[in-house]
Amino acid sequence: ALTLVLAIYFYVKKQYKYWENRGFLYIKPTFPLGNAWGMGWKKHASVILQEFYRQSKGKDIVVGTYLMTRPMLLVLDLDFLRDVLVKDFQYFHDRGAYVNEQDDPLSGHLFALPGQKWRVLRAKLSPTFTSGKMKMMHSTIIAVAKEFQNYLGTVAHKDGEVEIKDILSRFTTDVIGNCAFGIECNSLKDPNAEFRKIGKRVFEFSPIEFIRIFFLAMFQNVGRVLKMSVNKPEVSAFFLRLLKETTEYREKNNVKRNDFLDLLMQIMKTGKLEGDDTDLGKMTFEELAAQTFLFFIAGFETSSSTMTFALYELAQHQDIQDRARDEVNRILEKHNGEYTYDACMEMKYIDQIINETLRKHPIVDNLLRTCGQDYQVPGTKHVIEKGTFVTIPVYGIHHDPDIYPDPETFDPERFTDENIKARHPYAWLPFGEGPRICVGLRFGVMQTRVGLAHLLSKYRVKTCAKTPIPLVLDPANTVMSPKGGMWLKLEKV
Repeated sequence: ALTLVLAIYFYVKKQYKYWENRGFLYIKPTFPLGNAWGMGWKKHASVILQEFYRQSKGKDIVVGTYLMTRPMLLVLDLDFLRDVLVKDFQYFHDRGAYVNEQDDPLSGHLFALPGQKWRVLRAKLSPTFTSGKMKMMHSTIIAVAKEFQNYLGTVAHKDGEVEIKDILSRFTTDVIGNCAFGIECNSLKDPNAEFRKIGKRVFEFSPIEFIRIFFLAMFQNVGRVLKMSVNKPEVSAFFLRLLKETTEYREKNNVKRNDFLDLLMQIMKTGKLEGDDTDLGKMTFEELAAQTFLFFIAGFETSSSTMTFALYELAQHQDIQDRARDEVNRILEKHNGEYTYDACMEMKYIDQIINETLRKHPIVDNLLRTCGQDYQVPGTKHVIEKGTFVTIPVYGIHHDPDIYPDPETFDPERFTDENIKARHPYAWLPFGEGPRICVGLRFGVMQTRVGLAHLLSKYRVKTCAKTPIPLVLDPANTVMSPKGGMWLKLEKV
C-alpha cells in the first residue's frame, strides 16, 4: 500500500511539472487537487478562477493551472479569447464535457456533444429558436407570468418578506414545463411539485457527487468503460419516462402545441419543420429527450438566478428600479395594458438591467474548451497540446476594473449602445460567443424580461433584515447562485 501511495505521489509531482517544462507562466499547484483546493466546498469556482486571472493578467496572455492532475490553461487576453471562440474555432470546438449516450442518454445534448455530432445537431436545433418561434411561445410565457404576478399578491401581504429565489425558480420551472414539455407543472401553487423537486436535484451536489463529476471530467474513457453517468439516475428516469409518455400521447391523439417538444417531434418524424422545406435530417427519441432535458436545465436555473440577482440589485438601487418600473408602465399604456411580444421587445432599460446583472453575476462563470490539435498561441512560442483544457474566466473578465471601472457597482448605463461600442467586443460573455454561443439565449432573455416586467409593474422590491449583504455564493452549485436563497421584501405599488 505504501508503495502504491508513493508511486501515485511521484506520478502527480511529475504531472505538476507540465507547465514549467513547457515554459508557460503557471500557478503553483498543491498535491493532490492541483489548483482546485476549496472548489465546491469552501469557494465557488468563479472566485478561484478570478483570483488566478487577477494575479496573472498582464504577465502573459495565458496562465497554466491544474484541475487535480489535469493541465488547464486560463485565458488572460481578450484578443486571444476571440481566437479561441471564433477565429481558430476549428482547434477549440469541443467543451471537453463527459458524454456517454450508451449508458446516460440525457448526456448527449447540444451543450456537451463534440465535433461533428454537435455540428449536425446544432443545424437541426437552430431553426427551433428563431424569433418567429420565440413569438409563438411568447403567449405561453405570458400566461404563466400572469399566474406568477397573482401568486406574488398572496405572499406580498403580511410583512412581505419572501425568499424570492425559490419563487422565481418555480416560475421558470412552470414556463419551461409549458414551453418544453407542454405540461402544467403547477410548481408555483405547489412548491413540492415533482418537476420542481427534480429540477433542484439537477444542480445540487454532495461532496461525493462533486468528486464523481471531477473524476468524469478527468478520466472520460475510464468513465465510459465503467458505464458511469453524469446525470443522477432518478433525474434520468423521471425525464425519460415523462417524455416517452408525452410523445406517445401526442402521437396517438394527434395533439399539436406551439412548444419546443412539438418542434422536436416534427424533426424526429419527418426531418423537417412544418412550413419549411429544409431537410434537417431526422432525430432519434434519445436525441429528442437529451435536447428537451437541456432546455429544462439551461432554461430554468439560469433565468431564475438572473432575475434573483437583478432584483437583489434593484432592491439596493431604488432609483434604477423606479426608472425600470416607469418604462414598463409607459410601454404597457402604449399597448393597452397588454404584454405583447412587441411591447416586451421595446423594454430597452429592462434589457440594460439584465445585461448589467449578467455582467456582475454571470450565471455560467467560465467557458471551457478542449484543444483538438496542437496549436501555437499567436505571437508567442507557446504550443497548446492536443487534449488540453482551455478555460475562459468570464467572472474574472466581467469584474476587471480595466474593462469595467468600479466593477462592484451596479450600473445599467454600461449597456447603452454608445458604451457597448466603446468596449472590446469580447468583454461580455454570459452566453459564450462564436459558433457555440448559447442557442437558447433569445428564449432565456425573453423569459427573464417578461418575469421582471410583471413583478416590477405591481411591486416594489426592498431589502430586509434577512437580505444577504454582502452576497455569499453557494460554493456547491455548478452555476452562480446565492447561498441560502435570497430574502427580499415586496410592497404593492
